[in-house]
Amino acid sequence: MSAETSPLLDVRDLSVAFGERTVVDRVSFQIAPGETLGVVGESGSGKSVTAFSILRLLQATGRITGGEVRFEGRDLLTLSEKEMRAIRGARISLIFQEPMTALNPVMRIGDHIAEALTVHGMASRADAKLRSIELLDAVRIPDAARRVRDYPHQLSGGMRQRVMIAIALACRPPLIIADEPTTALDVTIQAQVLDLLRDLRSRLNLSLLLITHDFGVIAEMADRVVVMLKGRIVEEGPVRQILRDPQHEYTRALLSAVPGMGAR
Repeated sequence: MSAETSPLLDVRDLSVAFGERTVVDRVSFQIAPGETLGVVGESGSGKSVTAFSILRLLQATGRITGGEVRFEGRDLLTLSEKEMRAIRGARISLIFQEPMTALNPVMRIGDHIAEALTVHGMASRADAKLRSIELLDAVRIPDAARRVRDYPHQLSGGMRQRVMIAIALACRPPLIIADEPTTALDVTIQAQVLDLLRDLRSRLNLSLLLITHDFGVIAEMADRVVVMLKGRIVEEGPVRQILRDPQHEYTRALLSAVPGMGAR
């Protein structure tokens, strides 16, 4: 990040606890406008908790015990719940890893997208319906005008994930957090979803916080990477630098687990 560029998101010494156990320990990172930051680590390393803390969506037993989360210059940890609701979806969107549990099974696909627009006052009900079709078309769902009337169970896993991306994009937020967005998909569909995210990021100049356990995804998608282990950042830097010369033994172990990557 250049000295002239203010970060879009600036996380400083973020700590999170569940009960007496600290699960995120003084985590700090920045994301510049238009940048993709990958956060990689094994299950339980604190990646998703960090992401949910940014949006203040922790489970009831979790609490943020320290730090700052500055987004567009404001510390999100000091805002009221009403102010946070205005940011969630409109300024920062979240793509969940399992769309079948994130989508309401009794709501039509178009209504999911329209709701994201109307809740934030971005469109009238009639305009939201038209925008829903446009967004489904933008995420490459064929026959979008018909698909808006479908229910989640009528779509494949890959299409449901595309719907989640369409919902995330609805209000044109500058930052999208993608929490393991391809974990539940087979390899072919994974590649299509990642290609879609990369294309949308380029066209819309989005910033992306990409949470994953897969260094292959990081290598393909991210500009910079943060490596987490047991709630702490153990290494960070430009992706090419980390791939070429990882400094921490845990980073080397993650890289060696990716077929063909350890050799390079």
